[in-house]
Amino acid sequence: MPIVHVHLRAGRSSEQKRTVLDGVHRAFVEAFAIPEEDRNQVLHEHAPEHFQAKYGPDTVFVEASVILGRSADAKRKLYALLVEYLAGAGVPRDAVLIVLHEAPVESWGMRGGRSAADVDLGFKVDV
Repeated sequence: MPIVHVHLRAGRSSEQKRTVLDGVHRAFVEAFAIPEEDRNQVLHEHAPEHFQAKYGPDTVFVEASVILGRSADAKRKLYALLVEYLAGAGVPRDAVLIVLHEAPVESWGMRGGRSAADVDLGFKVDV
């Protein structure tokens, strides 16, 4: 159930953008064991004059809001998989920056205004 924001410089093809989004989702499914259908992503394209990145114009920033509880090993796996899968879209391995914003389960509202602490999420958080 992560909410994922992917930021990149405008100019990539539709195929490259689809490969980026598919790779990001695949990494979360594999590393965090979320259900395949649990996909919440937003792609933000920035004009070249509005995108400055230490690692160059091919940099991709991935920000994700996730429920608190994943292990350090699960996060390491996520970071490695993201870099691997984004390489398939032509993103240099050193040009991927990932930030996780973690909130406790009771800080998530869903399914008709209920706390995520009160619903069956359909997956384990403590991976």
